[in-house]
Amino acid sequence: MADDKDSERPTHSEPDEEAIDEPTTSSAQEADETAWMMKEGVTIGLIAIGATLLLALGLLQGTGRVDVLAPIADTGLGQWAAFAVLVLVAIAVFAWSRTGV
Repeated sequence: MADDKDSERPTHSEPDEEAIDEPTTSSAQEADETAWMMKEGVTIGLIAIGATLLLALGLLQGTGRVDVLAPIADTGLGQWAAFAVLVLVAIAVFAWSRTGV
């Protein structure tokens, strides 16, 4: 029975046609590409964490459980305006991080 399963598995598979655009030819190029991928991963991770915290703040602010933005604005409209500015800053940081990609 185990022999049947082994015979059904492919012995090798072709890589995707677009998986490798240009193979790395030097260790310096590989190091540069690795550093670029690490930077991109960290950037996306930090932005995702910031967006999640911003979403949590908006939900808590919307339900009235917290009043974090009260020192910035006294009225409800002012607090939502401050929250909107935070959202715009987050979008600007994301757009800035994507330039040159």
